[in-house]
Amino acid sequence: MEIILLEKIDNVGGIGDKVSVKPGYARNFLIPQGKATLATAENIARFEARRAEIEAKAHTELEAAQARAKRLEGQIVKVTANAGPEGKLFGSVGTADVAEACEALGIEVERSEVRLPEGPLRVVGEHQIELHLHADVNVSLTVVVEGQEGAVWVDPEAEDLVDEASEEAVDNADDSSAGKENG
Repeated sequence: MEIILLEKIDNVGGIGDKVSVKPGYARNFLIPQGKATLATAENIARFEARRAEIEAKAHTELEAAQARAKRLEGQIVKVTANAGPEGKLFGSVGTADVAEACEALGIEVERSEVRLPEGPLRVVGEHQIELHLHADVNVSLTVVVEGQEGAVWVDPEAEDLVDEASEEAVDNADDSSAGKENG
């Protein structure tokens, strides 16, 4: 399907490019999101009339993304999560957790802008991630995952042994109290 791009799309093309993409990608994503329009003669003429306006808007968005990147550069974001004594997390730290931690610092970051190259963070420590703020702007961010204070990991087998010992202690107490009443 032939379309005209209204903004730069990674791995597809830049503003004003006439490209051919799969019909589902165009119909379900690019056109409804306002990122492209069908490449008809009428739409091509309409685009050429608005080209300066669209390119100015794209330039403004790029400058805003670069300004955000400068604010984020060198930042360290701390995330607290439940962890076992070995440093493994109960669960993981994902894109939503990183976005929330950034907002707590007063930095606006969308969940969709967070890139975790190795998947969700599952261990305590320092991790390097990427923020994809714009098609041309990526910034590296350090995320420190800390284990939550007071979180205690209990081995399920040890928990069963404790339960059995408590039941035996209750049974023994019942037996000894029953023996005192009879004697």
